[in-house]
Amino acid sequence: MATPRIAAFFLALLGVQPLAASADTFPSRPVEMTVLWSAGTAPDVVGRALAEGMARHLGQPVVVLNKPGAGGAVAYRHVAAQKPDGYSVVMLSNSISTAYHTGTLPFDHTALTPIAQVSIESPIIVVRSDAPYNNLSELIRYAKENPGKLRVGNSGVGSHLQLASESFFATQNADVAHIPFGSSFSVTSLLGGHIDASATLPGSVASHVSAGSVKVLGVLATRRDPTFPDVPTATEQGHEYSADMWRGVAGPKGMPSDVVKALEEAVRLTLEEQEFKQRGQLSGFVPTFQPHDAFATTIEREDAVIAQALQKLGLKTSK
Repeated sequence: MATPRIAAFFLALLGVQPLAASADTFPSRPVEMTVLWSAGTAPDVVGRALAEGMARHLGQPVVVLNKPGAGGAVAYRHVAAQKPDGYSVVMLSNSISTAYHTGTLPFDHTALTPIAQVSIESPIIVVRSDAPYNNLSELIRYAKENPGKLRVGNSGVGSHLQLASESFFATQNADVAHIPFGSSFSVTSLLGGHIDASATLPGSVASHVSAGSVKVLGVLATRRDPTFPDVPTATEQGHEYSADMWRGVAGPKGMPSDVVKALEEAVRLTLEEQEFKQRGQLSGFVPTFQPHDAFATTIEREDAVIAQALQKLGLKTSK
């Protein structure tokens, strides 16, 4: 009688893989990574760079699926409804808490399994290059002198950028008109003169800044953004405020620990690659790894902060 090792050898010669090996090995087929926004936006750039690296380390393609809408709620709903087998993950951000607490999403972050944190990005305030404001103080002064007239776009209801924009101007006691868009429409509307300023991310406007059509007034984060190192933070300009945006990977609730570990390791190895770091420098994100447990703690902590901020703004609908 042939031993299992000899049987496996002859099966391999025939091009047949033992069923047990394919069933027990993750991944044995492509992994789908859902991104919250449209192709070409800042989150999409981060997601595709991550997917390329993870595919190399997993030995299977990681296919990006763009599902924009409702501040990320469309993407979160999609992934939460998938099987928790590791073959469907989402590139999530602080927006999962913003979307839940503003009523856009019917479930909170506990409906997903945190896998790893990937990056930190800095919300920024931008205006057209011909605008009369050259820093945040001048913009705030205009807003206070003209209550309700300054039109500020953001990336949509339930997004972290909506929260960052509204809470920043609220802390400065500046009455402005907040207008939610998709991120790409916000920039288009700014260039077209339909809004006066936009709260956005570096990767969304870097090319416009280089072309001279847009200028950055300030960074709403704890530190300056590497894409625009000469632009001071709001705090440096005398306006105490920060709202860093993190991004990471999560899957449906109930994923096996070994699958989580395999995906976490693929993220870690990708973030260590020079190619991914260089992509971050060009696109305005800072690679920042946190493993599953630490990332879960970060999400929990940030959720409480966001809930409190939205409560103060009168935007919180969750209980």
